[in-house]
Parts: sequence; structure tokens; C-alpha cells
Amino acid sequence: MSTTTTAIHDLLGSDADSLLNHTAVMDRSLLHLPGPDVVSDCFGASDRSPQVLRSLQSIYGHGRLADTGYVSILPVDQGIEHSGGASFAKNPIYFDGDNICRLAYEGGCNAVATTFGVLGSVARNWAHRIPMIVKINHNELLTSPNSYDQVLFGTVQEAWNLGAAGIGATIYFGSDQSRRQIQEIAEAFSYAHELGMATVLWCYLRSNDFKAGGTDYHAAADLTGQANHLGVTIQADIIKQKLAVNNGGYIAMNESGSFGKFDQRMYDELCSDHPIDLCRWQVANCYMGRIGLINSGGASGDNDFADAVRTAVINKRAGGSGLISGRKSFQRPMDDGVRLLNMIQDVYLDDSITIA
Repeated sequence: MSTTTTAIHDLLGSDADSLLNHTAVMDRSLLHLPGPDVVSDCFGASDRSPQVLRSLQSIYGHGRLADTGYVSILPVDQGIEHSGGASFAKNPIYFDGDNICRLAYEGGCNAVATTFGVLGSVARNWAHRIPMIVKINHNELLTSPNSYDQVLFGTVQEAWNLGAAGIGATIYFGSDQSRRQIQEIAEAFSYAHELGMATVLWCYLRSNDFKAGGTDYHAAADLTGQANHLGVTIQADIIKQKLAVNNGGYIAMNESGSFGKFDQRMYDELCSDHPIDLCRWQVANCYMGRIGLINSGGASGDNDFADAVRTAVINKRAGGSGLISGRKSFQRPMDDGVRLLNMIQDVYLDDSITIA
């Protein structure tokens, strides 16, 4: 066992055997799995133009995970989404967008995803050094009382002008404004593809109704899986989703009223309560992995390295395409942030960690 593999096992602790040796309920033969030719294999038959394929390849072909089919992306939109003070007070150097790009570059990431303001302020220094993904919409929290809606902060043309390889956007599926957001982002993605850029969609759930019977289903496999399915329908090239932590959202919500449709086989035959199976259901809803699923790293805490490695192992073994981890890396000294990003990448580089 290599030193890196040993370190991964140690970080997984008592969960190592369960996570590393689990056999998934849904057979891996059904999936389009990451590999060196992922752009050709998954998009070669699609309607994406050669310009879009080139942009996708620039992302999949960069950093420590270059040409593996996996991606490690640094996302820093929290200055708007969570406020600059809440996000950067732990490490004020990241108020300067140059350091955001530097962390992604030195951390061996495939791309950096952040705001128009950040990338526009340093584009000439970084556009040719690391693929940039411009986040075009945000939820700002300066209105009172706070409300939850994603609004456009710039244009697709502007993202292309500053040299971006792709655009990113969030849709709050289930929210009061979700239908407007779906239409808005579908149009933006279409134009991005016309210009030759890749598209990344943050497929988040947002509704008080997703809490039922005292349980929060915002990260339920069945509901997030359907959000993914809507996201790939509007032609996202990469789906970002929170790691599933439970299941049965459709069942719980139908107990108190009529909500959507489900088939019991979603729970009995095609999935289990194991985290790898929950994540595989998310992958399956991305056209069986034809569109890559990247899971988010979540907030920083006391066990960031262990939590990040656990998420990476679940995503990889489920058939996912990587991690997009921000706060765990930039809310610490840069050297430690680089080390955390590298540890995530090591999971995808470790051939002993196989698809379940």
C-alpha cells in the first residue's frame, strides 16, 4: 500500500472498509465512466460544437487530474452568496481575486470558478494559465429580510470577452422563482454554447416544503437526482450537486399531499441507504454519467481533510467526475489549502480506489 493510499485509509477511519469495499446496487456497466477520452466519449455524438469540445478539453486537460476524466475545481462565489466578511475574515488575502486564482493554480485544479468581478479584475494574469469558469448569477443577502433568488450579475458575452472556458450558474429548483431561473439559464447556456464555452450548473434545491416530518430532504438522493435530471435537460455540461445524505423525499412529501411522481423501485431495487448508492442515483440522473457529476465540498469545519477525502471516495466510487471544493481550502492558510486540494486529487489518482 502506497503512502498516499495509507493516508486516505487513515482519514476514512472506521468507514474505510464500508466505503472502499462496497458493491453498488446499480451495476457500473450501465454508466459512462470518466476516462482519458471523456470529451470524445461523452460529447462526441452530441450537438456540442468543436469550440465547446475544445473548451471542455481545456478543463479536463488541466492540472494534476489532467486527462484522467476527473476534475478538481476551486469555486469561490461565497463573497456574494454568504457575504465577503463571513467568507474571507478567516483568511483576508482572498478578498484579492489574484490569490483565489493562485490557490487554484498552485493547488493543481482543473479550473477556477468565481465571479465576474474577481475574474474580470485579474483576467489578463490568469486566463492563459488556468481555465476560468464565470459564475453568472448569484443570491445576494443584503436585502432585508433575506430572500432566496438567483439573479444575473453579468452577460454571457462578457464572460467570453474575458477569456472564460465556461460559465456557471445556479438554479434553486423548487423555489418560487425556479421556473424563471430555468428559462433564464437555459437561454444563457444556449448562448454560451454558441460562443464555444462549456456550461456548469449548480443544481440546488430550495423550498421549505422539502422539510417534512422533522427531516430535511434538501440533500435527498431522489430529489437531488431529479434536479440533476432537469439540469442536464437544459444542456449543462457538468452538474454540481451536494452529496446525498438521505433518501425518500418523494415518499415523505406525498404523505402530506400530492408532490411529483416516484416508483418504489427507486428505493428497493436501484438504490440503498449506502452513501455510494445514494450518489450513484445522482450520477444515473445525469444521463448515466454521460454528463459529469461533481459533488460540492461543503462548509469548513474541524475535520476538513477527512470530510473532503470521504466525499471524494464516495463520488469516485459512485461513478462521479470529481469535486468542487471551496471553503475547506480557502478558509485556511494557502499552503494548507493547496495540501487539501491535492489530497482530494490523490483520491482520483489512486488506482486502488475503484468504481463500486
